[in-house]
Amino acid sequence: MRPSAVPAILLATLILSGCAASSGAEDVLTPVASTETTNAITKPSGPIPAAAVGDAAPQTSPQQQPLSWTGPVAQPQALLPAERPVGMPMPTERPVAMLMPDNPAIDPGIGTKSPSRGLIYGHRFRDAKPINFGRTSPRNLAVHGVDVSRWQGEIDWETLRKQGANFVYIKATDGGDHLDPMFKKNWRRAKEAGLKHGAYHFFYWCRTAGEQADWFIRNVPKEANALPPVIDVEWNGESSCKRRISPARVREKMQVFMDKLERHYGQRPIIYTAPDFYRDNLKGQMLDYPFWLRSVAAHPSKVYPGRKWVFWQYSGSGLSDGVDGKIDLNVFNGNESDWHDWVASR
Repeated sequence: MRPSAVPAILLATLILSGCAASSGAEDVLTPVASTETTNAITKPSGPIPAAAVGDAAPQTSPQQQPLSWTGPVAQPQALLPAERPVGMPMPTERPVAMLMPDNPAIDPGIGTKSPSRGLIYGHRFRDAKPINFGRTSPRNLAVHGVDVSRWQGEIDWETLRKQGANFVYIKATDGGDHLDPMFKKNWRRAKEAGLKHGAYHFFYWCRTAGEQADWFIRNVPKEANALPPVIDVEWNGESSCKRRISPARVREKMQVFMDKLERHYGQRPIIYTAPDFYRDNLKGQMLDYPFWLRSVAAHPSKVYPGRKWVFWQYSGSGLSDGVDGKIDLNVFNGNESDWHDWVASR
């Protein structure tokens, strides 16, 4: 039987269509952006800043326009901008000198910083409740400073420094979940004004020491030139935590907290305390730690006999230009040379 022509025609048509389809194979295989993420691409754990940081580059770049302040742009290849990936520069890239100083510890956006033996401003503070300390007056010591928290509100740091605040301790954290709402601003502005600055933590006896240390570390920057961290230990009837534990337990909890901070910041913490708490828990104890003592009616040698100290808080009713209301006043135990040596050893 003679075969029909129809199957032959169909066969030829299929062959031709197969050839046409194969010519577009590279279009089918073109890669597309993956939607997968890895451990290196995660959502930030903190709040997202209002201003965009590092916006993704567009897929196609418009033609480069000359900058308005440069005039006509020359075309040598060495000066043409190189395409860079969005994000952190690769380790082999050299930072642009105009944007990054040779010494990254010096921030060109920060105001004048005191060198290690910088200017010491003399005491010009006043006191709403002045005390006559006699020959042991804190005015006889050279290096004065302040401690602040949210209760001082907005501070004119440049003016405060010229009034005699050569250092400042800034309230950072309480317990295991409270951050002073002014801490970050005070920390930044004190640094800009050139004050030697450090942070302190108000210790809660109702929280574990480890939780409190982690909370402090999470919120207080680790800076090479910062003053040692401070643990503020006292009985506080106004706190929601009114527990009074045994002296041995007090010192055990303090030790856990201080050990963790010392490992992280590389500096031995300072212990701030008041007369009643010291008498109950710290008299004759923790001799290897520096102390910051509150004593607003007499010299520390009378209130804390035999105790060596670095800072003395001599007033809780200080007055100063640059601050509305009262402010705590403190002094360093030594002369200007002692201060510079102590700061240099941190």
